Amino acid sequence: MQSNLMLIVASILFPPAGLWLLWRKYRGGSRRVLMYGSAAIVLLGVVELFKVYGLRIVLDGSTTRPFFTFSSPASCDAAVEAHRSSLGAIVAEAPPPAAPRPAAEPEASVVQAAGPVPPPPPAPAPAVAPIGYWTDYRGPNRLGIYGEQPILTAWPAAGLTRLWKQPIGGGYASFTVSGGLAVTIEQRRKNEVVAAYDVLTGREKWTAAWPGHFSESMGGDGPRTTPVIEGGRVYALGAEGELRVLDATTGRAIWNKNILTENGANNLTWGQSASPLLLDGKLIVLPGGGGGKSVVAYDKLTGNKLWSVMDDEQAYASPIVATLAGKRQLLVVSAQRAMGLDPEDGRLLWDFPWVTEYNVNATHPIVVAPNRFFISSGYDHGAALVELTPEGDKFKARVVWQNKRMKNKFNDSVLHQGHLYGLDEGILACVNAETGQQMWKGGRYGFGQLLLASGHLVVLSERGELALVKASPSGHQEVARFDAISGKTWNNPAIAGGVLLVRNTEEMAAFRIGKQ
Repeated sequence: MQSNLMLIVASILFPPAGLWLLWRKYRGGSRRVLMYGSAAIVLLGVVELFKVYGLRIVLDGSTTRPFFTFSSPASCDAAVEAHRSSLGAIVAEAPPPAAPRPAAEPEASVVQAAGPVPPPPPAPAPAVAPIGYWTDYRGPNRLGIYGEQPILTAWPAAGLTRLWKQPIGGGYASFTVSGGLAVTIEQRRKNEVVAAYDVLTGREKWTAAWPGHFSESMGGDGPRTTPVIEGGRVYALGAEGELRVLDATTGRAIWNKNILTENGANNLTWGQSASPLLLDGKLIVLPGGGGGKSVVAYDKLTGNKLWSVMDDEQAYASPIVATLAGKRQLLVVSAQRAMGLDPEDGRLLWDFPWVTEYNVNATHPIVVAPNRFFISSGYDHGAALVELTPEGDKFKARVVWQNKRMKNKFNDSVLHQGHLYGLDEGILACVNAETGQQMWKGGRYGFGQLLLASGHLVVLSERGELALVKASPSGHQEVARFDAISGKTWNNPAIAGGVLLVRNTEEMAAFRIGKQ
């Protein structure tokens, strides 16, 4: 009787010990007792892992391979709050939703500034603090190319020098940098929060919050877009369509609106993912509303609508501006097609059918020649090189080549010396931009992200590793790799002033990557 009680208690408190006691007691006895008893203890252990210890299964970018983690959104929120409080920062809390105000009227601030507690001892700093180089999503012109200064191409065995590392709120935004501040958008409990951090120390300088919590079981919770900085203002878009314009120095709110509500649009399955684009005094967003409200331009200073066009359901790719066939134009990839629009009034210049399973068009076109661009999607869709030729006051789009040698799911490629480098469904590959020939494929980094710098690829893997790979068509040549952050990592890295910034849904860190 006592031994049975011990077996039960052990099975509840520590199932492996209960399993050991069961086999020790009944090893030579009833097979049925062993079989059913073992199954019961194993089931109890699994339940405890999920209910007591917080085990979670998170799918990777392929949706077939699981991540096992003991970090829950609540535990991550608690970690952020504890860390910020330890440094004297006040945790962001949003006020109750207020009645909307006219676009030009300043709204009451929802800013929390850091307290007077001295910052922790600074880590070794780069020679120049970042000022305003990486102010847009994926850097200048959204190309994912860092050219501000040379980077280190021989990394120490232990990895790059880390300046700081700390917890962060959820979501898949990247960073933009201006005036020594790194800005991103996070999910903290039931609020979406734009947060600005000192680049060199990681110390939170200000936050601006509003009620919002986008939740999706496959992709995960939180905002997806990246704030853009220009003219002393931060332009941030939440996953549920809330658009906020903030003072870049203080976080004070200037104007706001919900682009889905205003344009009669439904949210996407995986939330608003297209980062706002600033162009010629306009703020371009992609709500995807019907009745000519799919692509919208607002006055960046006042929020007044300047024009709206198209009826397309939108997808997950951010708009870009580029010059093709001698014409400067706005490039948009909706759920059904790629298109070029006149920046002045949104007039359609050309379109090209581009339909991917589940409407997941999530990467940018890349201009590879004066009149040609590259486009790619995952889900076994593939890639194409498209050429534009003048046709009256518009253009005609035709396919130069199309194949499945580069399938970018939500991971943009980069162009270097006539070759495209990107993650082909999680495996790094190189494709000749002119011919579509795959030069090589190798190096499993999962559904991470990459940038180009100093003739090398800076790869942030899906598991939070940083790798350096030569951008050469001769073959996959990994120079270095080390663990940078923990957890599923889909966020784009950013580089400014020689500082490499990385984050995911749980952690963020900064490393010195620039040469002195």
